Amino acid sequence: MKLKFTVGGMTCAACSARVQKVASQVPGVRKAEVNLLAGSMQIEAESPDVAQAVIQAVQNAGYQASIQGAAPQKKDNSPQNDALKEMKRRILGSAICLVVLMYFTMGHMVGLPAPHWYHGEQNALVAALTQFFLTLPPVYLNRVYYSRGLKALWHRAPNMDSLIAVGSLAALIYGVAALFRMAWGMGHGDWDLVRTYSQNLYFESAAMILTLITLGKYLETRAKGRTGDAIRALMDLSPKTAVVRRNGSIQEIPVEQVLVGDTVIVRSGGSIPVDGTVLEGRASVDQSALTGESVPVEKVPGDSVAAATINTEGYLEFRADKVGEDTTLAQVIRLVEEAGGSKAPIARLADQIAGVFVPVVMGIALVTFAVWMLAGQSLEFSLTCAISVLVISCPCALGLATPVAIMVGTGRGAQMGVLFKNAQALENLHRVDTVVLDKTGTLTTGKPEVTDILPGEADAKQLLQIAAALESRSEHPFAKAIMQKMGNKSLPEAENFETLPGRGVSGTVDGVRCYGGNGRLMEELGISVPDFPQLANQGKTPLHFATEKGQYLGTIAAADVLKPDSMEAVAALHKAGLDVVMLTGDNQATARTIAQKAGITHVISDVLPTEKAGAVEQLQSQGHRVLMVGDGINDAPALATADVGMAIGAGTDIAMESADIVLMNSSLASVSGAVALSKATIRNIRENLFWAFFYNCLGIPIAAGVLYIPFGLQLSPMLGAAAMSLSSVFVVSNALRLRLFQSKTPVQTTLQAQACKIITQEESKMETVIKVNGMMCNHCKAAVEKACKAVPGTTEAVVNLEAKTVTVTGTADAAALKQAITDAGYEVVG
Repeated sequence: MKLKFTVGGMTCAACSARVQKVASQVPGVRKAEVNLLAGSMQIEAESPDVAQAVIQAVQNAGYQASIQGAAPQKKDNSPQNDALKEMKRRILGSAICLVVLMYFTMGHMVGLPAPHWYHGEQNALVAALTQFFLTLPPVYLNRVYYSRGLKALWHRAPNMDSLIAVGSLAALIYGVAALFRMAWGMGHGDWDLVRTYSQNLYFESAAMILTLITLGKYLETRAKGRTGDAIRALMDLSPKTAVVRRNGSIQEIPVEQVLVGDTVIVRSGGSIPVDGTVLEGRASVDQSALTGESVPVEKVPGDSVAAATINTEGYLEFRADKVGEDTTLAQVIRLVEEAGGSKAPIARLADQIAGVFVPVVMGIALVTFAVWMLAGQSLEFSLTCAISVLVISCPCALGLATPVAIMVGTGRGAQMGVLFKNAQALENLHRVDTVVLDKTGTLTTGKPEVTDILPGEADAKQLLQIAAALESRSEHPFAKAIMQKMGNKSLPEAENFETLPGRGVSGTVDGVRCYGGNGRLMEELGISVPDFPQLANQGKTPLHFATEKGQYLGTIAAADVLKPDSMEAVAALHKAGLDVVMLTGDNQATARTIAQKAGITHVISDVLPTEKAGAVEQLQSQGHRVLMVGDGINDAPALATADVGMAIGAGTDIAMESADIVLMNSSLASVSGAVALSKATIRNIRENLFWAFFYNCLGIPIAAGVLYIPFGLQLSPMLGAAAMSLSSVFVVSNALRLRLFQSKTPVQTTLQAQACKIITQEESKMETVIKVNGMMCNHCKAAVEKACKAVPGTTEAVVNLEAKTVTVTGTADAAALKQAITDAGYEVVG
């Protein structure tokens, strides 16, 4: 089982590595994964009983831990926001003291006047004490670095705070020691000693280091806060209240009180509060927040609606099916949070280095100090180099390089309607070179229609009746097409029904065992079927019907057309350098026809559902990294087998559970967009890691003094502190660029054009809203709708009993509508 914890006190990659190590060593913990960015940890444990042991282990290591609450926190109440406020107070207080301190220590360099009591060797101790007391407030305000850093050092697990604490404390202690030396010199008349130490006080360095580090952490924390904007935007979409019909009355209640089975009412402009099924009404629903689709979708009775989508126009009453944490919105938020908190394989190198980074840096600082002292340099020079090494080293940039990019990338994906279940899927996707597309429901609409009825020994009417009887109990898309063709006509019952996977169905109709299915089934039955080359050439799929006695009853052909954007989506995948393969159970001729229309040259046909995973494995054995895209139950094994599985959002729950990535819409355009986002995210991570490694490889030697021998240049600890802070800010800011990611594919242009066309068609529809008195019940509703529909030019009429209105769509004359309603016995009032 998985347990989530909130971990406090982590400031760098060394901290997260330490927490992960101690948590992993707790008996009963199988695996621990720490997210530095989110300040959280997720463990896989044998039982929930280990939670307290994990918390104790983390606390013993010098950090805070607690079980994480189930509900995500709002922005205003987040610990991150509290930390920002606290850091802002520290920066303000430290900066005031630092400005005054810098005025006294460096003001004379730019010609600023200083008080008379500050000048001269006789006042040297007074000046030094002034600097000391101005340094104390920044030290006190930023004492958290000492409490955390020295505690971590005591536990032999030094972190970034340890570097800051040791560096600033060394400068402070040296300054205090200089005070005593100056006092001794003044008492013994050694004015050379007084002059030497008065010019080499490190108080301003200690104050500057603490202030700049805190400023850098503030900027870093504020920038990190923006990485979670996608999740907060999703959370803010859900309305706070819902209008429900209970016990015959309409009530407005908090959305948390909506129960499964409640009838929920959403008027035009309202946000849908929970998932459900439309019972009454008609509306255009904007689903862009969840699916990324810009065009509103028409919803009618029987259609499903999701929480956080918006009723842009119309009136809906729907049954609440999923509420609270079960809604689509809650699942999306949970997936994005888990993906953002997971670690990509590319982060392993950074984690391994971070675990030993701080001790190595402290070792380098000691070696630097010893080498310069042995080389004959002064104590001040050697100490300056050692302190500079400590404060310029930045394990923060190293630790932030991967998680910030992962969090921003997964958040941007959610805005595009692409849900990555974990960081590994996000990374693996950029490596794929082959895309395997299921045909039905993925490349095609998945809603075929009967195109041909070709009788054999049965006439057309008998053939359709037997076919409908067999297919009435099947869930296959072609079965639905046959039932739609049959309409409401009565049909015989199929007894002893049986599904023959990958081949068809069978059942007893009017006492005769009948079979319906593909050519493979007919071959097994030994039945000769006529050749229909014209069907295959037109991309139509034949379903043959026969009896157990060998009678060939006839063939019914159905066609499943390509989705509007399939051709452009396939072209975009080809342009991205990916090989596209169509995988289908259809016969080779039909599959080839559909593939040619879509622009696909590589086709694998006549594949049973159980063989799809094998086809993927065969491609993998040839050295290909495979992305499988599907939507059905029969795609689940192949989705799980592929290097990356991607489920179409309109597909089944089983397919989505088996996949690594879920597309919230049914558009193949999102596939190329997801691949492009994966590549952009991994490129961003590599840039961040390069900068983190390059910065430390360049900064540490400079701080150690390698430029002093050839050029006489020595790095000030103050500049080192500023550079350290800026490196972390740079990494986070670079990751935030992913928020601006746009998929540059030809599909976008096509979809935008289609959207404009649909919008234009919607705008061309005329709607007339008529206020009617006298409507009391569903009988009245039906009567008024019938009267309006009878008027020439009316395409649709929908009555809203609550509002006492009828909305008529079409070009019907208003006067004719008024007369029809009046003739039906009702009064038109507006």
